[in-house]
Amino acid sequence: MTVTVRFAPSPTGRIHIGNARTALFNWLFALNNKGRFIQRFDDTDIARSKQEFSDAILYDLHWLGIFPDATEYQSRRFEIYDAAVERLKAAGVLYACYETPEELDLRRKVRRTRGLPPVYGREALALKREQVAEYQADGRRPHWRFLLPNFSSDPQQPERTEVHWNDLVRGEETVDLASLSDPVLVREDGTYLYTLPSVVDDIEMGVSHVIRGDDHVTNTGVQIALFKALGAEPPVFGHHNLLTTASGEGLSKRTGALSIESLREDGIEPMAVASLAVLVGTSENVSAVPTMPELAERFDPAATSKSAAKFDPDELFVLNRALLHHMPFSEARDRLIVLGVSGEQAEPFWLAVRGNLDRLADAVNWWRILREGPQEKPEFSDDDRDFLSQAFDLLPEEPWGGTIWKDWTGKIREATGRKGKALFMPLRLALTGLPSGPELADLLPLMGREGTLARRP
Repeated sequence: MTVTVRFAPSPTGRIHIGNARTALFNWLFALNNKGRFIQRFDDTDIARSKQEFSDAILYDLHWLGIFPDATEYQSRRFEIYDAAVERLKAAGVLYACYETPEELDLRRKVRRTRGLPPVYGREALALKREQVAEYQADGRRPHWRFLLPNFSSDPQQPERTEVHWNDLVRGEETVDLASLSDPVLVREDGTYLYTLPSVVDDIEMGVSHVIRGDDHVTNTGVQIALFKALGAEPPVFGHHNLLTTASGEGLSKRTGALSIESLREDGIEPMAVASLAVLVGTSENVSAVPTMPELAERFDPAATSKSAAKFDPDELFVLNRALLHHMPFSEARDRLIVLGVSGEQAEPFWLAVRGNLDRLADAVNWWRILREGPQEKPEFSDDDRDFLSQAFDLLPEEPWGGTIWKDWTGKIREATGRKGKALFMPLRLALTGLPSGPELADLLPLMGREGTLARRP
């Protein structure tokens, strides 16, 4: 069996880190099993779904390192869903209901007062033809409910309404369908709710594993029943824990909370996002994983906790720095060129400054300092100014070797008697204008003797 997974968001906004967690779980599972990844857009809500959001989601996935094998749109597959509806009607498991929202709400309240669960009582199954004709004459249009099954085939045995499955993440799971209302699959206007298109597409596209958030556990019980009603074997299901904000709030596409777009614009590396999104809330230690294949090796769905995991953006910057500090020049080169960092000095410059970067774009500031000198002239005391005047007089002639910084500061120490911070801090301020930064031993050869002397106070 070929492993086939899918990621099926609604294109009604930009995806956030929680959505990306689901996409990454599926992508890594496919990688580990040499399987297929289908990007499927649940865009049956024509009013709210927009192509611009579909395009943006694909862009975000590509940025993360996820490249679907196929892209599908549910809005282009209505004929397939229509055919499935007719099959369910013919089988007698999809039935018409004419209640208004107000009537349904009243019935729920009545059931609660009687100590009964507020589920739909299947009153529509007892409607007479005359009643249906009266509703239709009044202009009512039906919505259609799926008749949740009794799984017991033996009339002598009590009803068995529990659905069981071995969850890829959570282990043995059970949903009791008796506690649920028969779900509406088709609205009064003929449009589809999530459940039917999702199941039909999973069947038609050969989806073998469905990995999604644990807010879908109850839905899975219903969907397994629907798979069987359509004569299909259900896929393997896995439900991972959800991510919340650091304060414990849920994530929402509508608010843009921790959207992939905002993280990218904030200069976060895609593998920092992927590492934290996948490893947080699991038994794995959260650390910066530099490549997707390496992250796939550390990925185990069963290692995921059952409780929600808090996503702290501050952790992203820790991982971001770790990735940058070890990023080879070959990986950074093209992005540096876009930022204006190029030429023979680009590689040694990158190796010199990468250990001091929070974001890759911060390299531009150091490139400017290297080429132009301090952006703001530091102020020195008279003693430091005299010290620097003497120090710059001692600057060796070219050619310079790799030990030029050590050689120069050694001469300064002998001539002035200064050492430690009293020696190095005035030099750092004069050369860079900043009290901290990359090793001056690495920067000095890039400045050259002329460039160094130009920084003399």
